[in-house]
Amino acid sequence: MQKKSELLATSLLFNGLPAEQLQKIVGIAVGKHYPKGATIFHEGDPGIGFYLVASGKVKVFKMSSDGKEQILHIFGPGEPFGEVPVFHGTPFPANATTLVDTKVYFFPRHEFVDLMTNTPSLALNMLAVLALRLRRFAAQIEGLSLKEVPGRLAAHLRYLMDEQNRRDKVVLDIPKGQLASLLGTSAETLSRIFGKMADDGLIRVEGKTIVILDPERLQDH
Repeated sequence: MQKKSELLATSLLFNGLPAEQLQKIVGIAVGKHYPKGATIFHEGDPGIGFYLVASGKVKVFKMSSDGKEQILHIFGPGEPFGEVPVFHGTPFPANATTLVDTKVYFFPRHEFVDLMTNTPSLALNMLAVLALRLRRFAAQIEGLSLKEVPGRLAAHLRYLMDEQNRRDKVVLDIPKGQLASLLGTSAETLSRIFGKMADDGLIRVEGKTIVILDPERLQDH
């Protein structure tokens, strides 16, 4: 695992900060370890700070009144989550749980706000992260509201192709059941769509690896 200072320096939130400012960030970051399936915070918990993934994966999700889970995002190394309370001091608006054995860094709200007040470049980085998060949520809302499930899956596979910089295949970084929740559907429906895409010659499913047989048609899906 990267050293704390190295990981923070390469994260979107702290990238480009001078060494002196980065060391102040390192000084307030508290390392926390969680086993797989552990809850980091519940919706409604006091927003006393935010987190950044050092290693592992964290899902942030909402639960409906009938117990249905909707994943909002999956966060990996270098990505912050739970930032909203930093500005408003409001409770966490969703739940956060680890998908694998995970280490995070916790940034207490008051200490971080003090640093941000005196560091304009840190405030600009924070705004950039929040703007990126808004674009992701806008795309997710568009997909859930305007696209049928096959289109959502195709869009997610294209996202993985870009993220993994591959055109011939991608590796699912979460179980298919979690992917179904992320795409707003059931595991059974997702399995049928994977099968249909395979029958149509778009993909070939090899466990967690999805071989992309026809990138052009997938792009138009």
